[in-house]
Amino acid sequence: MRSRLSIYDLATGAVQEVLATDRLIEAPNWTPGGGSLIVNGEGRMFRVPLEAPDLIPVDTGHAVQCNNDHGVSPDGTLLAISDSTDTGQSCILVLPIDGGAPRRITAAVPSWWHGWSPDGARLAYVGRREGGFGIYTISMDGGDERHLVSGGGHYDGPDYSPDGRWIWFNSDRGGSMELWRIPVGGGSEERMTADDRVNWFPHPSPDGRSVLYLSYQPGTEGHPRDRDVELRLLDLGDRSVRTLLDLFGGQGTINVPCWAPDGSRFAFVRYERGSA
Repeated sequence: MRSRLSIYDLATGAVQEVLATDRLIEAPNWTPGGGSLIVNGEGRMFRVPLEAPDLIPVDTGHAVQCNNDHGVSPDGTLLAISDSTDTGQSCILVLPIDGGAPRRITAAVPSWWHGWSPDGARLAYVGRREGGFGIYTISMDGGDERHLVSGGGHYDGPDYSPDGRWIWFNSDRGGSMELWRIPVGGGSEERMTADDRVNWFPHPSPDGRSVLYLSYQPGTEGHPRDRDVELRLLDLGDRSVRTLLDLFGGQGTINVPCWAPDGSRFAFVRYERGSA
């Protein structure tokens, strides 16, 4: 099997395998009701009901080149996708959670979705503008994007804190790929990790006490697939870090918000070593 969609239980450390498939699937989101996961694969979107796991296609209309940057609105009614059908470069669209015609949000491309504000009013994303990467937000109504930070390296993975005060992201602006956060309205960036690992895709827990992230071995370039990686948890109380799980994964494992609504579990994808 190529991909193994799984759930990690924080209290016990147990891993439950939900679905194994020969298809390449990526980046699970959890629906607010807790009954399903959303994943992408082969340019399409799928819903996986936990009571009867299967890859059930989500109708995304004409958008059939979806990548692994997608997520569900806080009220559970909408799905944000990043798709390149219209322009040949990733742009952000929103559609009903059960499927339907998508509405384009970002005019500028490329743009990759990564976070939804807790009140559902704004989206956070990565954009490449004039050759450089940066973190942006935009209203659900579209319009002008708000630039938060860019320059001096790569930027990725913006995700809102549950209190709506911060946007977390990863960047190598300090020389190595670490986790950072910035006030939602802009301001001074704060570096949140500092070690020899290559750290990506921070996801604050629903209670705001910790941040889940993907950690590569030292010296890794970019965020490749099929590597020995760790899923780590940063405690925001004492800034301690613990490794929850070693696995074979990387790109596609936890690119986007993946916490269960109650914060007791999170979803991830691991990949079969040696698969084509």
